[in-house]
Amino acid sequence: MAAETPDSGTVRPMDILTGLGVAPGVAVGTVYLHEAGAVHAPEYRIPEGRVESEQHRFAEAVHAAQRQLHTLRRRAERLPGAAGEELGYLLDAYHQMLSGSRLVRGVSNRIAEERVNAEAAVKKEIGDLIAAFTAMDDRYLAGRVADIRDIGQRLVRNLTKSPYKAFSGIGRDSVIVTHDLSPADTALLDPHTVSGFTTEVGGADSHTAIMARSLGLPAVVGVQDLTHRVRHGDAIVVDGTMGQVVLNPDADTLADYRKRRADFLRQRRALDRLRDVPAVTRDTIRVRLHANIELPSELEATMHAGAEGIGLLRSEFLFMNRADMPGEDEQTALLRQVVDAMDGRPVTVRTLDAGGDKLGSLVGGRIGPNPALGLRAIRLSLARVDLFETQLAAILRASAYGPVRILLPMIGTPDELAQARAVMDRVVRKLQSRRVPLPDPLPPLGVMIEVPGAALAADALAHHADFFAIGTNDLTQYTLAIDRTDDSVAHLYNPLHPAVLRLVQFAGEAANRAGIPVSICGEMAGDPRLTALLLGLGFRELSMSSTNIPRVKQRVCQIAMAEAARRAMAVMTEWDPARIGALLDDFNATLE
Repeated sequence: MAAETPDSGTVRPMDILTGLGVAPGVAVGTVYLHEAGAVHAPEYRIPEGRVESEQHRFAEAVHAAQRQLHTLRRRAERLPGAAGEELGYLLDAYHQMLSGSRLVRGVSNRIAEERVNAEAAVKKEIGDLIAAFTAMDDRYLAGRVADIRDIGQRLVRNLTKSPYKAFSGIGRDSVIVTHDLSPADTALLDPHTVSGFTTEVGGADSHTAIMARSLGLPAVVGVQDLTHRVRHGDAIVVDGTMGQVVLNPDADTLADYRKRRADFLRQRRALDRLRDVPAVTRDTIRVRLHANIELPSELEATMHAGAEGIGLLRSEFLFMNRADMPGEDEQTALLRQVVDAMDGRPVTVRTLDAGGDKLGSLVGGRIGPNPALGLRAIRLSLARVDLFETQLAAILRASAYGPVRILLPMIGTPDELAQARAVMDRVVRKLQSRRVPLPDPLPPLGVMIEVPGAALAADALAHHADFFAIGTNDLTQYTLAIDRTDDSVAHLYNPLHPAVLRLVQFAGEAANRAGIPVSICGEMAGDPRLTALLLGLGFRELSMSSTNIPRVKQRVCQIAMAEAARRAMAVMTEWDPARIGALLDDFNATLE
């Protein structure tokens, strides 16, 4: 039976669309079609005598945008949990784009040099910035393209005096359906009236995805042709767990999803009760579950999930969205916030894992033909020792306030590790000469195993490293030569490929032979389907997104280690990824 739409009374057929589920759960409600739309930017030439007045008009539009963002920042502070802080960081980044930035200077120069009106100058400058960011082929910067476009539209609206009000008249249990959702739009939402999100664009790291997870709302992104297939007021289901959107569900489908929603909420309440329960197998083997975080705003969710520490703090947040390099004191203060918040739980800080493609003029890096294989991560740190020394000094100073480990990304050879340790020793001596408090012993210096060469050289690296963290996301990509963000080959990305599993196993065994700690850090660690395999291979520390910790903990408590070890041995004799998956699924079925 087809559904009847609330606004028209007409019957429309059920339609099932597929996207990327980025926030788990089921939302059942009605469509609120959010059509932000591009603002028309008139374009015309101006005489030389009008250049100064046109630049002044643009400056007023910038000041108006700054005032608007300040108002939105205050609204964001009222959002629940980590969502307000997360949104605050993004709006602060917007504000920085309008404060003496390349964008502002570029528009003003265009007005003078090309003799065009301010709206046209904004449009052209935004277009050039987007083209430059897109050419960098970096997932983080791709996410910033939408932010740049949103700032441009705000400036044009201010210049053309076009009023803009989002979400007026939105009702309870609304599901936001839109091409994309900007941070500024999110600040205008009342989270108590929205039950979920779905967009045509975006990925797991997009702003919409981050906000949906922070607010605990189901979300599906990347749904092609979505806005052309819905009407305002349509009945809709968003399944953020399976990555499906159902438009105009029939009665049976609606009943099924209502049951799924109730089951999900009941399971989430049960998982919440595991927060303070240790992750111990049925045969009393202790497993440590840590969180991966990108921003300090994730700390509250990390603690709520029951993380026993931070297994990966991505330090790039210290450097992004700014025109100048953060100094030692600023980095120390921000890192200390994280260490203090963890209250004695260990924090593993990964040094800068970026290159010229991510930080551009900030580090003076050249964007090579293939940034993923170029001057980045530890290679950039060793090439720009001044930046590396400043970051190490900040990490060492923060470590005086709680247990900290230092993790080096993309290490390929023992020589790179030796160079990094020499830099760290030099920084320690400088800090000691300044009488800066340091812990005794000093923080361990570890290696991220994320390229096949490092995994194959793990025995040599283990003799010089204090610990290993196996980064399975990049290790899988580099081993299989597959960019999982490329839609044309993403389906080939498979962490159950025997080559990947053998590299993981080899690196883990090398660490165990050398008697150093080793963890799995990446999506494999956060997938309950793979928990038995990883435990069976000997891993006792897993680091993942905090949202996955409760489900992985539940699986750990269901497993007997001896049985997991036998199943892992069977898996490692297989060569077919499909067969490996079947062996794991059969084993997991016996636990549920």
